[in-house]
Amino acid sequence: MGEMVTFASNGHTCSGYIAGSGPGVLVIQEWWGLVPHIKDVVDRYAAAGFTAMAPDLYHGVVSSEPDGAGKLMMAMNLATAAKDLSGALDLLVERTGRPKVGVVGFCMGGGLTLALACQRPDAVAAAAPYYGAIPWDDLQPDWSQLAAKVVGEYAENDGWASPQVARALEAQLQDLGKDVAVHIHPGTEHAFFNDTRPEVYDAAASAVAFDRTVALFRETL
Repeated sequence: MGEMVTFASNGHTCSGYIAGSGPGVLVIQEWWGLVPHIKDVVDRYAAAGFTAMAPDLYHGVVSSEPDGAGKLMMAMNLATAAKDLSGALDLLVERTGRPKVGVVGFCMGGGLTLALACQRPDAVAAAAPYYGAIPWDDLQPDWSQLAAKVVGEYAENDGWASPQVARALEAQLQDLGKDVAVHIHPGTEHAFFNDTRPEVYDAAASAVAFDRTVALFRETL
């Protein structure tokens, strides 16, 4: 089990859940907030040999209903979230003594994973967006800055981060010479990795995706 920590974040503070030892892995929440599922994901990466941390981008607020989660996501201050994520990267670099970190994020966090990889190419060596898209007009990444290896995990039945969106992003980044691979899991729904949501969870796809992300981080970190 891990612990909650508080870290400096460019003029303010943020808290996060951290566990494990080894290379650093940043886990970015879904739109629900820093809920028990995300803490469990941190624990899984810790068990796999990493120092994993999930920052609390909503600063103590969580939601269990889609309407509430959507409002939290849209109300999120993107500038503050970017500082929180950057501060979390710096903490992982300091804790591990290693200059590079891997990032994995889910849904909203998948989009932020891609954005962060472009904002902090100095620190992000690998990025694993799970069904991530970029729904924010004012957070369009500068893809030219991307230096991380990207391996994305997407669902076949997803109206938000659809296979078409994922493939278009893959092609765009490959055309820029980036190291990117997108995997579409047949028959799966958006959020298939979330085992607290039985209506969408897919155990087999989750296992394949997790093993591939662990392999990515072991290769790059």
